[in-house]
Amino acid sequence: MARFAGKTIVVTGSGREKGLGQAILQRFAEEGANCVVSDIAITAEAEGVAEDLRGRGAKVATIACDVSDAAACSALVDGAVAAFGRLDIFVNNAGIGFMMRPLLEVDPADWDKVIGVNLSGAFYCTQAAARAMIAGGRGGRILNIASQAAKSGFPHLPAYVSSKHGMIGLTRASAIELGAHGITVNAICPNHVTTALGAEQNAYFSRLLGFDSVDAYVENMKRRNPLGRPGLPGDTAGACAWLASDDAVYVTGEAINVSGGEEMH
Repeated sequence: MARFAGKTIVVTGSGREKGLGQAILQRFAEEGANCVVSDIAITAEAEGVAEDLRGRGAKVATIACDVSDAAACSALVDGAVAAFGRLDIFVNNAGIGFMMRPLLEVDPADWDKVIGVNLSGAFYCTQAAARAMIAGGRGGRILNIASQAAKSGFPHLPAYVSSKHGMIGLTRASAIELGAHGITVNAICPNHVTTALGAEQNAYFSRLLGFDSVDAYVENMKRRNPLGRPGLPGDTAGACAWLASDDAVYVTGEAINVSGGEEMH
């Protein structure tokens, strides 16, 4: 299929192999989109992500962006438009989730960093992307990769949980204001996915909860999931593709669970 032929997608935090960002771009590359790989730095790993997308037939640009810096977010959007002449889909995927500490031990600097990337970064990028989409006059799609932690609380992740709950608020507020410009804004809330970040969380929580091994912890996750497994990057990528398609033109302001039934509200 080529549902996104000629369209341009930017995904923040997409410079890591086997991450959600890479999976999202792979899906869109296979459906004809121009792809912008972006991460805090364009490393050899990020260049590898870009080469993989080119191998799937996509035109690709790589642009570094520290999403906690509003000027950098504007530069990212400007770079995408300069590279491909338009911006159609923007995915706020960059995030920090590895700072795991009990509530009473959280350093204020760590709190600020998580909120700065996960929530302020999504705001800065949404603002910059929306301006470009309005200028382009074709509308657009903004997708926020939230989390099951945007719906439910989890121990030892106070900043992360707060940032992801806040991302749903940002999604709703943005959808109300941007609808008049033909821009939809939605959030996707995956359950646990064992990316590089997910592996760190597995190791931490398997110890915290007293499991004998990481494998035992993962098996427990499988047992309590109605569909019998944790999430995969492709699950989130599929949801993004649907929300960016014409089939979802009348869907905005939503926070959609992609959790195998683990999260139902």
